[in-house]
Order: sequence, then structure tokens, then C-alpha cells
Amino acid sequence: MQTHNFAALLRAPSSRLYRLKLDGLFGEAKIQHGNNKPKSLHKTRRIWLPNIQKVAVFSKILNEKLKINMTTRVLRTIEKKGGLDNYLLQTKDKKINSEFGLQLKKRLLEKK
Repeated sequence: MQTHNFAALLRAPSSRLYRLKLDGLFGEAKIQHGNNKPKSLHKTRRIWLPNIQKVAVFSKILNEKLKINMTTRVLRTIEKKGGLDNYLLQTKDKKINSEFGLQLKKRLLEKK
């Protein structure tokens, strides 16, 4: 897995954004656009980036430790479901929303 400067990638053109979807588990997190609106009411454009962390997670079925880029929301969900394997097997493909996650789920189903 490659390391990326996520802030620069997320501001990049959509072709580089597509690459980001291949590299981790982000759930349904997206970049949000909007305005800062201070007391003076002078609006300035800004973006809100998802909180992406690189986390080492153990897979019992694959019997290996994986370093995965994921949002903190996905990390909480993994803990709630009882591990990476349960998260991937119990979550619908639409909610996983990344090619990396779907490939990992496929590996788990083949090994299981």
C-alpha cells in the first residue's frame, strides 16, 4: 500500500480521487464543500475532509495483520461488529464503497 498526502489528494482532480477509493475503507465518507460564515457574514469557500487514519488491523480468517487507511467512523464500526472480518462479511457492498474493501471481502469469502 502506498502512503499518500490525503489533503493534497482530496483537493486533486477526480482522476486522482478515484485512486483514493482503491486504497482503503472509507465507508460513505465524502469530501464536503461549503462556506465559512464568520460574524462579519463574509462567506469564504472551504472543504471538510474525512478523518483518515492508517491503522493496523488483524484479520482472524486471513491470519495476518493488515495496514489499512480508514476513517475513524469505520474503525468504530469495526470495533462494534467484533473485528475486521465480521465488519466486511456483515456489511453490504454498497456501504463498503471501495474496491480495496470489496477485494478484501472476496479474499475472506474464499478463505472461509
